[in-house]
Amino acid sequence: MTDQTNRRELFKGAAVAGVAAAASPAFAQTTVPLADPQTKYTSQPFPEQRQKWPALQRDMKPVPDCGETSYRGSGRLAGRKALVTGGDSGIGRAAAIAFSREGADIAINYYPTEEPDAQDVARLLRGEGRKVVLIPGDLTDEKFCRDLIARANRELGGLDILVNNAAYQQSKASIAEISAEQFDRTMKTNLYAMFHLSKAALPLMKPGAAIINTASVNSVNPGEELLDYATTKGGILIFTKGLAKQVAKQGIRVNAVAPGPVWTPLQVAGGQLPGKLGEFGQDTPLGRAGQPVELAALYVTLADPAVSFTTGSVFGANGGTGAI
Repeated sequence: MTDQTNRRELFKGAAVAGVAAAASPAFAQTTVPLADPQTKYTSQPFPEQRQKWPALQRDMKPVPDCGETSYRGSGRLAGRKALVTGGDSGIGRAAAIAFSREGADIAINYYPTEEPDAQDVARLLRGEGRKVVLIPGDLTDEKFCRDLIARANRELGGLDILVNNAAYQQSKASIAEISAEQFDRTMKTNLYAMFHLSKAALPLMKPGAAIINTASVNSVNPGEELLDYATTKGGILIFTKGLAKQVAKQGIRVNAVAPGPVWTPLQVAGGQLPGKLGEFGQDTPLGRAGQPVELAALYVTLADPAVSFTTGSVFGANGGTGAI
């Protein structure tokens, strides 16, 4: 093996070790038993269902597991200030719950009609004595993106962690079925908002701060029915790597998580073609779709100052497909 290959394998090993640490028992006195990842969460096909976009997690069957009863923190993010877009449900909600239980104060952005889900997670975390700021709004609006960063910074008393997670996804079998309106909304929600939010946040961030973007397996292996969505996810991957190089001299890290099939409201709000929900996640080597809570530790790890040499990286969570 070449020296370059050896270094690459060493870095991969260090990254895996960091993720393993994030998944360790939340409290030192607690032992978490081993569990077979094939059967830890349901592998039953999801029932066909449809909600009007953007959908409510509370109305899904089954309701996604975002760690409400299982994620336990250990103070890894004590004193941090975090903004999570799309934090009312799905992967963003799992990250918000984990950040809060790791000691961070959090601001959650969501589309206004998702208020019931946002109130659910805020009630849960506030009941645990944590600070939660709710900021509804449409990320396709450039001015709102700037105002969102300013308000989160003001109400949290700073901004150390930005999670660009909110996304718009509509499955269409052919490019002929993708309207200009859909294409525009997908680009503005997934790519433009990430640009506007990151640009506004960086001047407020201090050395040690972190930006975490939600990419996708579609970043490198696009689903044929997700042409516009996959295009944005490929952009997110490159944006992550490029921005990480730009802001390294400011001491700010930029990384991404790239999920595979994960059970979230995106899927029931048009993210899957009609009649296809029963197949969702069934083709992964683990034989099932993921649950949002299974990604929470990745977001915590990438926000943790302990992984200070990790930037410009993309971490897959795809049930073994090996896409990233």
